[in-house]
Amino acid sequence: MNRIALMLGVGAALIVGGCGQGGGGNDASGQTPAATKAAGGQTIAAGLPANGQFMAAAKAAGIDKTLAGPGPYTVLVPDDAAFAKLPPGTIGNNADPQQRAKITSMLTYLILPGTVLAADIGKTIDNAHGKAVIMTVSGQTLTASKEGDAITLTDGSGNAAHITKADQQFSNGVVHQIDAVLMPPAPTSQGTPAK
Repeated sequence: MNRIALMLGVGAALIVGGCGQGGGGNDASGQTPAATKAAGGQTIAAGLPANGQFMAAAKAAGIDKTLAGPGPYTVLVPDDAAFAKLPPGTIGNNADPQQRAKITSMLTYLILPGTVLAADIGKTIDNAHGKAVIMTVSGQTLTASKEGDAITLTDGSGNAAHITKADQQFSNGVVHQIDAVLMPPAPTSQGTPAK
């Protein structure tokens, strides 16, 4: 199966899998009735710790407003210990437009369109015979696989993160806590890696 067909198949599996939960149609937010009931009225932006590194980065990039919007989104949220392992200056001065663009690129790489539960990712991995390519809202991909029952997500550079706490449901989507910061591929210029 070629890569494009696999990506289309994964997208369809994730969309279909995410929509079939709860035994009914979706409400205006795109959530199933069961997910809406579990989430209550709290958005992802309101539900994540305001003093955490992820929300600090989201505020710096202006993505906090998106995560307070209607969604639905699936957000892979690295814990603060994962952010602490980043090289100095990775997040840095958000007043610098280039730095802000870098933060935005990093965060949109951690967001999937729609509501994608861990079980949906697991089924997609199984259907793809062990490894599945998942599209992020940035237009780039992650590779999902399993280590036993644990789901591992790998970025384009081979860095891996494990889902440590899955399916935190909010009114506009779902959050999966992960134990590493996954980074998008470095932009290229005419086939040469950017410096």
